[in-house]
Amino acid sequence: MREDDSGFPPGPGIPARLAPGIRLVLAPNPSPMTERGTNTWLLGEGRVTVLDPGPDLPAHLAAIMAALAPGERIERIVVSHSHVDHSPAARPLAQATAAPVLAFGDARAGRSARMQRLGGLGLDGGEGVDRDFRPHERLADGDALDIGGTLLQVLHTPGHLGNHLSFLWGKALFSGDTVMGWAPSLVSPPDGDLTDFMRSLDRLEALGDTRLYPGHGAPVADGPGRIRALRAHRLGREAAIRAAIADGARDAEAVMAQVYTDVPQALLPGALRNVLAHLIDLEARDLVAFDGLPGPRTPLAGRG
Repeated sequence: MREDDSGFPPGPGIPARLAPGIRLVLAPNPSPMTERGTNTWLLGEGRVTVLDPGPDLPAHLAAIMAALAPGERIERIVVSHSHVDHSPAARPLAQATAAPVLAFGDARAGRSARMQRLGGLGLDGGEGVDRDFRPHERLADGDALDIGGTLLQVLHTPGHLGNHLSFLWGKALFSGDTVMGWAPSLVSPPDGDLTDFMRSLDRLEALGDTRLYPGHGAPVADGPGRIRALRAHRLGREAAIRAAIADGARDAEAVMAQVYTDVPQALLPGALRNVLAHLIDLEARDLVAFDGLPGPRTPLAGRG
């Protein structure tokens, strides 16, 4: 399901041509949450679409510009979602090229009604969201952009973030952080919604035979297989969470301590947010109840 990425990518800032009309420039922002860095995609020839310009780092912006062939120009900048490792470079890149920035909306766009309510009540989604992000033009589910005579289809795939978009270009599926090439995605309420996330996985799998070009990690030849594996992983986590509650865990922190026993220390904050996302999803299905506003230490009681 996952490519052999032993030589992938060649290194930050070094453009790699992975398929006709598809170039990659890896951002120099490796971390426990971004793997080797953010994948910035250059689509098309001549009039180029930049997908996910990445973090606002001068070296990365210079690398994007250097990846253009003589006579090429950036026609538009498309952002899959407004996390700080994907969207901040859109602003300086737009200023440098006069290209418009296109996205679903700002950081709050696309939130489910439940997450809007929880956000309004004060649930904190944690760090990592580009709160200042504003696109010049909004994209809607079903829109299409012409790139070299082939339409880039816009798919609203909320879950990892409410404003998350994926893009289908022929059989190439640019899945952002909904389906990554190296690890499961973080879902952090109220910015993320696990119920929406699972529906988005279903939608992307239903596209059929696709090759994934994710926001992090190597391309994946068997797109549907990777999606099925991620769904199975989520369902396995749900079973473990419910078992922890049955064993007496009474808040998200206690559940995490029982379920995420093999996770490095640096990833535990994300694991806690994922547990909270699962618990909120279980609450929506009337399987658990919170005694107050959902949060890491809010007491809960099992119902099934």
